[in-house]
Amino acid sequence: MAGTGEILAEEVDRLANHEANQDIRVGLTHIDDSGKAAMVNVGAKSVTRRTAVAKGSVVMQAATLKTVKENAIEKGDVLGVARIAGIMGAKSTSQLIPLCHPLPLDKVEIKFRLDEERSLVEIETIVETQSKTGVEMEALTAVSVAALAIYDMVKAIDRRAMIDGIKLVRKTGGKSGDIELE
Repeated sequence: MAGTGEILAEEVDRLANHEANQDIRVGLTHIDDSGKAAMVNVGAKSVTRRTAVAKGSVVMQAATLKTVKENAIEKGDVLGVARIAGIMGAKSTSQLIPLCHPLPLDKVEIKFRLDEERSLVEIETIVETQSKTGVEMEALTAVSVAALAIYDMVKAIDRRAMIDGIKLVRKTGGKSGDIELE
């Protein structure tokens, strides 16, 4: 039989966990009052110009990077394929991420920089819209899909290739204002 001290400790733990979960829910926009996943209602928000920039990279062996640079991969133009894949990824974000709103995208730009010193392809995406919600997820999805396309194109010659450092670096517009993370 549990003693009074154990019962009190269990009750304190239960209350602390309940309070901690309540605090988390307050900050999460995709959780309803009952703790279930929910799409954010953006109906009352104003349409504003919104931009998001994300980055990531694909690290590979130096010989692989040289082959990408020379456009000599047997499968074809690695960066061309990755650019189209990234654009398609941005456009498909609401179909891939369950609670994302479908957005009219005004711009999806995919930039690549070959860094021979670190032996990687750096990917930067810039996504713009005029909407009631931001395009951070579209920018992050674009980087992710572009990186996956590069990985797919080089994996046959470089089993050590890896995707790294996908992150949001900047967003502008909306109620929360501008955020610069890099």
